Amino acid sequence: MRHRLLGPTGLRVSELFLGAMTFAGPDEARKMIDLYADAGGNVIDTASAYGDSEEVLGDLLQHRRDRFVLATKYTLSRDATDPNAGGSHRKNLTRSLEASLRRLRTDYIDLFWVHTWDQHTPIEETMRALDDAVRAGKVLYVGASNLPAWLVSRANTLAEWRDWTPFAGVQVPYSLLKRDIERELLPMAEAYGMTVATYGALAGGVLSGKFTSHGDAPTGTRINPASLTPRDHQAARAVQEVAEELGVTASQVAIAWARTRSHAVHPIIGSRDVTQLKDNLGTLDVTLPVDAVGHLDSAVKFDPGYPTDINTGARPWVFGDGEARLEGRIHLAGRSLAMPQ
Repeated sequence: MRHRLLGPTGLRVSELFLGAMTFAGPDEARKMIDLYADAGGNVIDTASAYGDSEEVLGDLLQHRRDRFVLATKYTLSRDATDPNAGGSHRKNLTRSLEASLRRLRTDYIDLFWVHTWDQHTPIEETMRALDDAVRAGKVLYVGASNLPAWLVSRANTLAEWRDWTPFAGVQVPYSLLKRDIERELLPMAEAYGMTVATYGALAGGVLSGKFTSHGDAPTGTRINPASLTPRDHQAARAVQEVAEELGVTASQVAIAWARTRSHAVHPIIGSRDVTQLKDNLGTLDVTLPVDAVGHLDSAVKFDPGYPTDINTGARPWVFGDGEARLEGRIHLAGRSLAMPQ
């Protein structure tokens, strides 16, 4: 597994992150961490709201803590009866961080994510509190999960102006069935040089190969086949067709597709057991041909919407006849975004 830099920082992070929300149990988790580390992975992502995930990781990483980039999140409520036990304000940040440090049995968090948008707390308060945690040595880097692009942009502008710690990355859902980040979040992250940690590459299992025709009733999944739409089935079939053509699994194709969209994307593999993880890690050996990517892109219609649709492609009404002879400034991180014709 290759490594990249975390956003604009010097921290080395692996191509694939290991999600710790769906561990089947401590014994299986230990085997999964070993397998992931042996493959060259070094980022483990959890959250204060992921059940006993932090405690499990705290036990398993006691003697090799520094080997990993440990990421966790705060914002979600710790106590539904306490109005200050949730949100991105300073009090909840402080208490949540201290609790996570205890559960993880560590004195610092490598990457601390704001878990979701708290519209009641000024972003200035959140960014200043995060910077205080960094200056105290309890957090090394910070990131934004599930925040709108305009808010992340404002937060990082404030951080730049006031010499605070900026968000180094964003964590967002991304799959062939859920491409919303291509409208605002992905272009923003690329423009700022941020890492994009993506979850849900298998769309909750829809793209894993378990659902390739109406009426399937696979075991070991929380999805009711009857709830799947024709669009879901169309995407699942396209992924399965490419997988069969390349001689790989559907899960590997679905994850590989997300990786083709941008060099900034780091899929989070949320496997339940060693078997699933081993299969998902196999995506590192999968290179999707151009025609395969085109087949997947065309299988499910995606409308980028306004204002992306009017700001993409040739626009002679803006730049005149000389646009074709202009060599524009290259500022993206190598993404090739296929737009509908």
